[in-house]
Amino acid sequence: MVEDKKQRPVGIFDSGIGGLTVAQAIINVLPSERLIYFGDTAHLPYGDKSTAAIQSYAVKICDLLIKQNCKLILIACNSASAAAYELVKEYVGSKAKVLNVIDPIVQHIGQTYPNKTIGLIGTKQTVNSNVYRKKVDELGSAINLKSHATPLLAAMIEEGFFNDSISESVIHTYLSDPDLQGIEALILGCTHYPLIKKQIEHFYEGEVDVLDASQIVAQHVKAYLEAHDLASDKLVGDHKFYVSDFTRSFEESTRIFFKRQVHLEHYPLWE
Repeated sequence: MVEDKKQRPVGIFDSGIGGLTVAQAIINVLPSERLIYFGDTAHLPYGDKSTAAIQSYAVKICDLLIKQNCKLILIACNSASAAAYELVKEYVGSKAKVLNVIDPIVQHIGQTYPNKTIGLIGTKQTVNSNVYRKKVDELGSAINLKSHATPLLAAMIEEGFFNDSISESVIHTYLSDPDLQGIEALILGCTHYPLIKKQIEHFYEGEVDVLDASQIVAQHVKAYLEAHDLASDKLVGDHKFYVSDFTRSFEESTRIFFKRQVHLEHYPLWE
């Protein structure tokens, strides 16, 4: 029976396909885990939705992931982690473990950057929720967090605008903002942003550490599964990818985010 539990899949959900950067990082460090991914493409971006709306989407998605017998559910979206983590944990109860993408990053900067000035970029929902600031303050590591909302970035990346002059100028405008002056490291507070990490590093010319959350989260998931004796020792079955709204462009983009061909299954949240 214990063996059975280990072979159950890991569920991951996001407002769209940005969370595939996290899925990709998890597969790299945990090649034996089977993933069930849900991208709520009908409602993206979550960054400008209300907390109540995000919570109702999250609960619906968790119903699907529990039906799929997931042993662990990772909220691979900063906006949803900020808005719905506590609710999802309560809702899922003992049926699955629940993790978010914010706690591992806060833990990482607490250990790595005490007494430093750290920047954060993310959606309006993530930045305005102040969730990072509250959690960083709770660490008591005297970290000065400077946050700046960058609402155009996720949409720009979803539309395939990165590594070009359009993204260059949007990134430059955001990062030049006075809100982010004097930082020593920058948290990429959205799962889309690893795709523009190189452009962001180029802007800072090596002066600022650019933190790719997907790598940090993947290591956290690995450590968590091992600590709770839930890590699978062999891959059983195929990964599954669901979206709440199917378009050809999502299928194109998944290849960019996930670095391999993916078959998307359409699963509307509300019939």
